[in-house]
Amino acid sequence: MRIMADELKQPNRRDLCVALAALATLGSTGMQAQATTTQENSGPGPQRLVHSKIFPYDTLQAHTSAKGWESRDVLKGTLATGEFVEVHETTLAPGQMPHPPHRHTHSEFLLIREGKLEVNSDGEHGFVEAGGVIFTASGVLHSLKNVGDIPAKYFVVAVGIQKVIA
Repeated sequence: MRIMADELKQPNRRDLCVALAALATLGSTGMQAQATTTQENSGPGPQRLVHSKIFPYDTLQAHTSAKGWESRDVLKGTLATGEFVEVHETTLAPGQMPHPPHRHTHSEFLLIREGKLEVNSDGEHGFVEAGGVIFTASGVLHSLKNVGDIPAKYFVVAVGIQKVIA
């Protein structure tokens, strides 16, 4: 069903108050759920990110996947403002995909450093090269493939609770 803009009802104050209350409840529930998975800067796992920090690239430990692509974790934790954030860099060999098309609850930004990537996201198709940015909204089916002749390198900045949507 498609709703045209002129068919939409103008909200009154009561409607707006109900909507704001619902949004506040959802936001509170999401923050509580994320808070239960966050530790207060002790032990392994997500941290409370309350202090500024510099991450020199040569200090980021590289991990190689079974498929051969490489990842460097930068940070993972909850910001002082309540958002969960995870940042890593991926190096993807020519012709590779990091994973099949998928959906997840968090939104993410991909900041392309090197290479050429083919992107399919929410029915959109395109190519992004060094200096480009990809934004993927929560719940959107998307995929990525290195279609260049050199390894593609990109940073991922994921924001929100991280769960795969089946």
